[in-house]
Amino acid sequence: MGKIAFVFAGQGAQAAGMGKALYEASPAAKDMSDRLDALRPGTLEMCFSGSDDDLKRTENTQPCLYLTEMAAAAALAEAGVKPSAVAGFSLGEISALACSGIVSAEDGFRLVTKRAELMQLESDRHPAVMDAVLKLSDEKVEELASLFSEVYPVNYYSPGQVVVSASEGSIAAFEEKVKEEGGRTIRLKVSGGFHSPFMHDAAAAFTEELGKHTFASSSVSIYSNVTGSTYEGDIPSLLSRQIESPVRWVTIVRNMIAAGIDTFIEVGPGTTLAGLIKRIDGSVRTFNVSDAASIAEIVSEVSNG
Repeated sequence: MGKIAFVFAGQGAQAAGMGKALYEASPAAKDMSDRLDALRPGTLEMCFSGSDDDLKRTENTQPCLYLTEMAAAAALAEAGVKPSAVAGFSLGEISALACSGIVSAEDGFRLVTKRAELMQLESDRHPAVMDAVLKLSDEKVEELASLFSEVYPVNYYSPGQVVVSASEGSIAAFEEKVKEEGGRTIRLKVSGGFHSPFMHDAAAAFTEELGKHTFASSSVSIYSNVTGSTYEGDIPSLLSRQIESPVRWVTIVRNMIAAGIDTFIEVGPGTTLAGLIKRIDGSVRTFNVSDAASIAEIVSEVSNG
């Protein structure tokens, strides 16, 4: 058997009720959830019963997702499942760092909460949206985006699936161009144009926040959104740059597989990352943690190799 990786999703994976099943089934998940909710009272209630509109706002989405992901990671640890490597998509990268022990769960929550506030502020200042572009090559999406001054390819999900951030004034014309080329677009459930120049000031301000924290070492391999490779050097620099830089998810997954990872566990709500990983390489195994039954399945499968 190869190695196990934990992967943590970013905005768009949120849904009302997330984390409730694990909260009720796992003492470790409940403890983690309660500890983090104490830092931002009301976060847990929003996870369980928040409206789609409430959960869509960046200032709420990120803390809620982080809490749910860390609770799921705690439930896996409680069951004896540990990763050799971790990676996260956008805000999920901070969940990955906390899971690896680079930062404490509480400090990770503080970082996510501040990151969310900064990104929401820039979203309000620079109204923008994000579209997933399908049925076109990465190169064609980049070519079409270059025709507009405020459309940026930002997230490389899987081959032939790129997400762009665009100003509200540019998106309609860009979508028409995509349609003309035989592609289609899907609007993402987010409230801003992330991983793009729209977020420059948020990235700069987050650098100051990161300077207030210390980062430990870890025996777990951690992959960076910015480089697609394992962390080497300045963690704060990579985390701040990540806010305004494209996410190299395809590169991350391929590098993980090359390093011997053959089992990916999506830790938290949804199955988005598991689906993307299967499209990148159908030979690997993927699982998702959502309730006690999924934990039991993972334990059984991992134990049997």
